[in-house]
Amino acid sequence: MNQQTQTEAFNPATGESLGKIPQNTKQDIKDGVKRISVAQAKWAKLSFSERGLHLRKMQRHLVKHSEAYADLISKDNGKSLADSYLTDISSAVLSFDYYIKHSARVLRSRRIKGSHIFGLITKHKMQRVPMGVIGIISPWNYPLAIPIHEILMALMAGNGILYKAASETQMVGQIIQKIIDAGDLPADLFIQVNVPGRVAGDAFLEAGIDKLFFTGSVPIGKMLMQKAAETLTPVSLELGGNDPMIVCAEANLKKAVNGAIWAGFSNSGQSCAGVERIYVHRDVYRPFLKLLKQKVEKLKVGNPASSENHIGTMTTERQQKAVRSALEEAIEQGASVSALSQIDQNTEQALPATVLTEVNHNMRIMNEETFGPVIGVMSFKTIEEAIQMANDSDLGLTASVWSKNLRVARRIASQLEAGVITINNHLVSHGIPNLPWGGFKQSGVGRTHGELGLLEMTEPQVILSDHFPLNKQLYYSPVPRFIYNRWVGFVMILGGSWKFKFKGFLKLLLGFKRI
Repeated sequence: MNQQTQTEAFNPATGESLGKIPQNTKQDIKDGVKRISVAQAKWAKLSFSERGLHLRKMQRHLVKHSEAYADLISKDNGKSLADSYLTDISSAVLSFDYYIKHSARVLRSRRIKGSHIFGLITKHKMQRVPMGVIGIISPWNYPLAIPIHEILMALMAGNGILYKAASETQMVGQIIQKIIDAGDLPADLFIQVNVPGRVAGDAFLEAGIDKLFFTGSVPIGKMLMQKAAETLTPVSLELGGNDPMIVCAEANLKKAVNGAIWAGFSNSGQSCAGVERIYVHRDVYRPFLKLLKQKVEKLKVGNPASSENHIGTMTTERQQKAVRSALEEAIEQGASVSALSQIDQNTEQALPATVLTEVNHNMRIMNEETFGPVIGVMSFKTIEEAIQMANDSDLGLTASVWSKNLRVARRIASQLEAGVITINNHLVSHGIPNLPWGGFKQSGVGRTHGELGLLEMTEPQVILSDHFPLNKQLYYSPVPRFIYNRWVGFVMILGGSWKFKFKGFLKLLLGFKRI
């Protein structure tokens, strides 16, 4: 441990120091992977129920300290106390139940039926084998919920874990360590390290982890994928979104507006699956905007410690500047500010919730992930036009359709290019642990959560048992000509016409003379 270099955590709303966490070295990471490998070999021998007992202790600890932890998440990240509890704490607590109860079913060994002649002489079984050491690099926007899901999946699947919390939310990393410690896991099964984000991915991969789970930006994800290719280390990448919301003419406008505010502005818009683009049918465009404006202008942004504020602050100064730059650029290009929330000017790193109109897809605010409290609204004439605009992005994490006509909504949803589509809701599926999570296009590679997430934590292994009673199989070398001809007959039976099948059957009858 390098005791001289430390990461200091600050409250983004006040600048208050929350504590200092010592940084690790690359050598610490290499040594950690070796230690985890030893512990993991023993952990993998435990039954699912035995692993679940450890996780249940972790869950009880989290519930017991949930309000205190929510308060610390709010201070470390800048989101409101309600956001911290509902989207981080609650999501984490719910995930325990799913993985404890369902991992054995999802990952159990399965018999595979034989096919053709091999079904007569062999039996097959497929089992799921732990990857080994799982590397998890988590983000700062949902600093508890996102990593907890992956940690639980990895543990229930029999893996050990090398974990790095985001440098911006190191205090939440300490919460995760306390949750882990409460589970009385074997020593070294879970090791948390603190290294700068710019070196973490390379350090993890060079240390010899068996799979990497990363949540972050598209450019960093591409760099990690390229690095992982050197050793063919598998990766699971969740790289963000630029998510659309389609409001149909027959939508419940009050519900749609409330959904837009929730999905667009909670966590100060710092949600990879948050609403960033809204497409509204022209028949309800003006009433939708009117209602949205009324509600947004009543919102208060500021220090999350104050119960009067509905939205907290941006987590980092860098992200605040990036969002402000994209916003100013859009206004220079012709966008209009339709609605603006109230804001406490004395709160550091706060940005007002902003609704833009007169936007188009040439603007960066509409064609890139903004990751801030800004929503662009456009109108459409036809459903086909709305689908085309929604799909006009190189990202495809989530999308939503709002309509009272579920048949129409499902038809639209089936044509959207995103990993998760919600109808009459948005930004909710990540908190439902049995639903797979991941996106299309450049929103990522692989899936987490649910059955697919558990499968991503393992490798399939097939075991074939041969119970043929004779000393030689028909295909063992050397293969005489008459055996070769009988194999030709067998293939003729499989795929030929009835005339060919008959000829093949005659050839095959003479083929069982080999010892």
